[in-house]
Amino acid sequence: MGSSPPGTPGTSPRSLPAPSESLRGLSERALAWIVYSLTAVVCGLVVVLITFRQVLVIEGLNVAPLPAFHAILNGTCALLLILGVILIRKGRVAAHRTAMVGAFALSAVFLISYVIYHSQSPGAHFGGEGWVRPVYFFILISHITLAPVVLPLALYTVVRAFRAEFGRHRRIARWTFPVWLYVAVTGVAVYLMMAPYYVF
Repeated sequence: MGSSPPGTPGTSPRSLPAPSESLRGLSERALAWIVYSLTAVVCGLVVVLITFRQVLVIEGLNVAPLPAFHAILNGTCALLLILGVILIRKGRVAAHRTAMVGAFALSAVFLISYVIYHSQSPGAHFGGEGWVRPVYFFILISHITLAPVVLPLALYTVVRAFRAEFGRHRRIARWTFPVWLYVAVTGVAVYLMMAPYYVF
């Protein structure tokens, strides 16, 4: 997510990307308004579509492949997040930035596809029994609880990097990385456990 702050081993001032002037022009108040408004809109939309399933059904639109697609997006995102951390620790700023922007882009695609899926899908219920049932619901509930937290964290982390606020970027990234990674990995786990029970 951008680059590391000056002083990170293997980096030099010349290797750090120039700040985005358009983002630097935003006040902290305006930035907070944008981040939290966008988060509220996305979360609200997801809640509405999950509560009122198939409210915007488009005839002929096949969403059956989307759960597997979402798992692929989450898995790839997790790999890019890990790669990004490895790269910045080696001082490879440009490669780190590419990996993290890639992870952010995949998450954006996931959100769009997730909204489309829940606007068309009748829903599915987990049919596992025994010890796997509480395990599944623990993973699912923790995933659902942390997923809305990722969006503002990721937005702030990316924006801090593009504004060249590397100290603040690094401080928030320490929180963003584990939460984002957990949500991505558990997204794959939820799909694998739910895969036998999807109905279309």
